[in-house]
Amino acid sequence: MIPFPLLPTNYRACTIPYRFPSDDPKKATPTEISWINVFANSIPSFKKRAESDATVLDAPAKAKIFAERYAGILEDWKNDPESHGGPPDGVLLGRVREQILRELGFRDIFKKVKDEENAKAISLFPEVVSLSDAIEDEGKRLENLVRGIFAGNVFDLGSAQLAEVFSRDGISFLASCQNLVPRPWVIDDLDNFQANWINKRWKKAVIFVDNSGADIILGILPLAREMLRRGMQVVLAANELPAINDVTYTELTEILSQLKDENGQLMGVDTSKLVVANSGNDLAVIDLSRVSQELADLSSDADLVIIEGMGRGIETNLYAQFKCDSLKMGMVKHLEVAEFLGGRLYDCVFKYNEVQS
Repeated sequence: MIPFPLLPTNYRACTIPYRFPSDDPKKATPTEISWINVFANSIPSFKKRAESDATVLDAPAKAKIFAERYAGILEDWKNDPESHGGPPDGVLLGRVREQILRELGFRDIFKKVKDEENAKAISLFPEVVSLSDAIEDEGKRLENLVRGIFAGNVFDLGSAQLAEVFSRDGISFLASCQNLVPRPWVIDDLDNFQANWINKRWKKAVIFVDNSGADIILGILPLAREMLRRGMQVVLAANELPAINDVTYTELTEILSQLKDENGQLMGVDTSKLVVANSGNDLAVIDLSRVSQELADLSSDADLVIIEGMGRGIETNLYAQFKCDSLKMGMVKHLEVAEFLGGRLYDCVFKYNEVQS
């Protein structure tokens, strides 16, 4: 694992400062406590998924051990932030949860729901792409594609609230497109990005992808296809190992093989300039100081970096500047993030940084 080659020297992964140097190292800060509670609130939905994992022997008993162990560590952090390799931040809170699951033999507790959602989204892909292709104005077509990414990003089982809505009545992609909060969004640089898009500013994009289902298939892939149609090279960087319902690079390769026709085209668009890369990541957030050698080699000549999703693009990396243009986009699905940004729950972030060449 090596640093992402387009990173600046002063890179810091986590967006929200959980503590400051002046804070008492032995006392949890209010921000640490509120985020520990966010992760604690997700334990019941993770436990429920783990209980029904048919690939694990004695899954219900092991799911109970997971819930107790993780809750215990979260409690310890409240009492002593320096315990368990702390103080905790967005990366460590997620890493410990994944480690406990893996130690107990749970490899991918969201596998079943991911497969179901991928199948559903694959069946809708032609319709979503055809609707996009029918928009003649380039700027309007781009905005439609961006709205599709936000709508797809709703499918996030890491948010306790959304996991509940999802298990109750599912989430409709086209309805989500209609129901996005109106612009201007809490961070809204779409107009500036649109102008550069129309002027064909970029030749190669690296896109860090997020969730399975509608997010990747109906959100990101239509945008990637549009980039290919414009002659760009596109690298899709996906997790090496499962985390929540994020798509892995193995799953993404399989999805693309199902969507391509016998000539290797994606709804009439040549895919020879499209590459799926293993980012080396195993969390729902991403620390870009450690990525796979493969991804680093593929990215060194990119002139646009796109990071999508609340975990990767907002909770981490929102303020990261790169050596090339960058775009962070995602939906705000935790109240704590909304408060930090001064926006609304389910608001959208579209943050574009342009590097003067």
